[in-house]
Amino acid sequence: MLRDRYAVPVPGSVGDAQGVFGPGHLGELTRHLLVDLVDAVVEETRTVQRRMRCLPSRVGVYFVLALALFPSLGYLRVWDKLTTGLKARPHPRPSEKALRDLRRRLGPAPLKAVFEVVAGPLAQPRTPGVCYRRWRTVAFDGCSSVKVPDHERNRAWLGRIATASGWAGYPMLRLMALCETGTRGLLGAVFGPIGEYETTYAQRLLPLLTPRMLLLADRGFDSNAFLQQIADTRAQFLIRLNHRRRPGVLAVLPDGSYLTRLGNLRVRVLDAQVTVTTSGGNRLSEHYRLATTLLDHRRDPASALVRLYHERWEVESAFYALRHTLLDGLVLRSQDPTGLAQELWAQLTVYQLLRMAMVEAAESRPGTDPDRAGFTIALETARDHVILATGRDDTTSIAVGAIGRAVLAGLLPPRRKRISRRRVKAPISRYHSRPADPRPTHSQRITHLNIDIHQATATPPPPVVDTPHDVRRASLGPGVSGAGHRNRTLQLMAADPDRAWHPRELAKALGIHNTKSFGTQMLTWLADGFLRKIRRGTYVLTDAWTPRTEGLTAPTIP
Repeated sequence: MLRDRYAVPVPGSVGDAQGVFGPGHLGELTRHLLVDLVDAVVEETRTVQRRMRCLPSRVGVYFVLALALFPSLGYLRVWDKLTTGLKARPHPRPSEKALRDLRRRLGPAPLKAVFEVVAGPLAQPRTPGVCYRRWRTVAFDGCSSVKVPDHERNRAWLGRIATASGWAGYPMLRLMALCETGTRGLLGAVFGPIGEYETTYAQRLLPLLTPRMLLLADRGFDSNAFLQQIADTRAQFLIRLNHRRRPGVLAVLPDGSYLTRLGNLRVRVLDAQVTVTTSGGNRLSEHYRLATTLLDHRRDPASALVRLYHERWEVESAFYALRHTLLDGLVLRSQDPTGLAQELWAQLTVYQLLRMAMVEAAESRPGTDPDRAGFTIALETARDHVILATGRDDTTSIAVGAIGRAVLAGLLPPRRKRISRRRVKAPISRYHSRPADPRPTHSQRITHLNIDIHQATATPPPPVVDTPHDVRRASLGPGVSGAGHRNRTLQLMAADPDRAWHPRELAKALGIHNTKSFGTQMLTWLADGFLRKIRRGTYVLTDAWTPRTEGLTAPTIP
């Protein structure tokens, strides 16, 4: 791994920060990104300067990182931040063109390599909130709100965003990150055009998963093929399923969850109704259907896993800190794809360095949850020390630095249980409206939270209407139900396992009038491995489904 490759300083590298190398620093953050490491990365990516002039490559790497630390300032203003605190020897002030040429000379490769070095788990397993049992909890999700300049070279790469009222003002790129939920540190990240699916980007992050991790993800990542790819990494997962998916019941467990198969993968499904009561007197309820590879209901009770799933939202907090606090919601600088890649890798690196300083501070005080460390406090303190050029030579001290002391002095209070409506921060129209949302407009405190685990049965309960979109869908009238018809169909076929069935025969026996839709659903069950096709339009039951739940009775065969 790159982290191991660069763990030892390169012999003969320039370790001092004098002369032309003076501006090559990030203040106290230099403790977490040593100059020897940067020199090794520059040499590895073959971007070392050919001649020793006023702007060596090491200084260029730190300058690009400083641009990410001060996103609202121009090149010369950022250069002034790096050199103001260097009183020992005045440094020449280059032109904007020279700094722009420096960025072009480096390219994105050194910044990407630096991020790959610093990316990874940050906290010790004993740190509060980092692990569930023996697994480190991680999550990934996508962010599609990173805006780039509206230039033809950017549009050629990212395309344009079409909306109901016309073209969007800026092209956008999609950022996909794998995050450690306990610290919100990044284990890896990829980005590209917004037109590609999130699962396409997420597949590139799967090699970062290890058997010591428990992955949390939303229902956009619940396809059978993708779940199988996660399982192939030997990592555990706890992923929310789409409400339209109703897997067949293989065996009911005492805690109400049940075993099933998604494709060829054996998983455990939890159907839970989460009800909260707020301080304003509102009572809200939402349905969650979770799939997990943790099959032992004794060690991992259903209620504990439902509560754990809430940690998935930590990746959203990471995106908020990256997009709105560090970048301040601004549009990126670069007008070409190469510059965008360099700039975004620098943003991710600076974010990770700040998280490293925050976790170091939290772990210096035993029992402190890293969630209580304020990102804004760490960011502003880091900016101050870049200007003062202090702490950059303190690379051997094991004590908490100035950033850590500022974080500890301003620890946030323990996390409060609150709920509010999700809102579009930048709607296309100021008359923008969303379907009715029962959640309160402003944040309210949760006074009571109740988790009810639905007991799995042969015919699962009717569809749970938990979002405004589901309300509209339910109003369209009844259709072909997935799991209810599946379980009834499989039970009917299990009553006479040697018989070959035609969809019309099964539909008539079950009282289903829409035989065409029912036949389409049987093709889905065929792909899931529950049925086997012996000839055109004729199916038999496979061994993947056996009615082992208690109290099941098969329908009467006509």
